[in-house]
Amino acid sequence: MLLCIDIGNTNTVLATFEGEKLVHSWRIKTDARSTADELGLKFRGLLAGDAVEITGVAACSTVPAALRSLRTMLARYYAGIPNVIVEPGVKTGVRLAIDNPKEVGADRVVNTLAAYTLYGGPSIVVDFGTTTNFDVISGRGEFLGGAFAPGIEISFDALAARAAQLQKVEPTVPRSVIGKNTVECLQAGMYFGFGGQVDRIVERMIDELGGVRAVIATGGLAPLVIGECRTITHHEPMITLIGLRMVYERNR
Repeated sequence: MLLCIDIGNTNTVLATFEGEKLVHSWRIKTDARSTADELGLKFRGLLAGDAVEITGVAACSTVPAALRSLRTMLARYYAGIPNVIVEPGVKTGVRLAIDNPKEVGADRVVNTLAAYTLYGGPSIVVDFGTTTNFDVISGRGEFLGGAFAPGIEISFDALAARAAQLQKVEPTVPRSVIGKNTVECLQAGMYFGFGGQVDRIVERMIDELGGVRAVIATGGLAPLVIGECRTITHHEPMITLIGLRMVYERNR
C-alpha cells in the first residue's frame, strides 16, 4: 500500500491507498520538535495497529523542521521503500502561474492537481486549517494564486487571549445568530462570520474567473462552517492526500 503523509502546521494527516482506493486514515497533532525517531514510532504504531505493509511513501510538509525529521525518519525506518517528497523539482504536472513559484506550499500544489483531476477547472479549493487558504485553479489546471485569511482556531485563540471577558468555547453550530449568552455569541460569530467570509471571497473570485466548475472545501476545520457556506459545492476532506497519491504515480 502507498502511505501518504500531509504535515500541516497544526495536524498531520496520514492515509493509505490501494490503487485509487482509500483504505486507512489517521489524524495526529503536529509537533515541529518531534525527532525522526519519535515520528518513526508514531507512524509505525499507527500502521502496525491495522497490520499495514507499505510499498511506497508520498509526503508534503508546510513545516520545515518537521520536513527535516521526516526525511531522516524515512531513511532510517523505511530504507529501500520508494518515496516522493513534494518540493521544487518534483514533477506534479501543475503549472504555477504566479509571481514567485518557490513561495507556494506543496500542499497547495497537490490540492490543485487533485481538484483539477477530480472536478475540472476553473475551480477553487478552500482549505480550512491553521489559515484558511483559497486556491484558484484555471480551466487548464494551472495554479493561479489565491487568498489567505486567519484560521478559525487561531482567531478564537487570539480573541480569548486579548479580551478579558471572553473565553475559549466549543466550536459548534449555535441555536441562533443572536446569542443569548457569551458562549452563544462567540459561536454565532464563528459559524456565521466565517461562513460569510468564505462566501464573499469565493464570490469575488468567481466574478474574476467568469464562473467555476467546483468549489471544494477541505481541511480539518471545514465541517465547522461549511453548512453555512452557500458557495461550497463539494467537501473532500482527503484532497491533499489524493493529490499526493497522484504525484507519486507521476514520479514512479
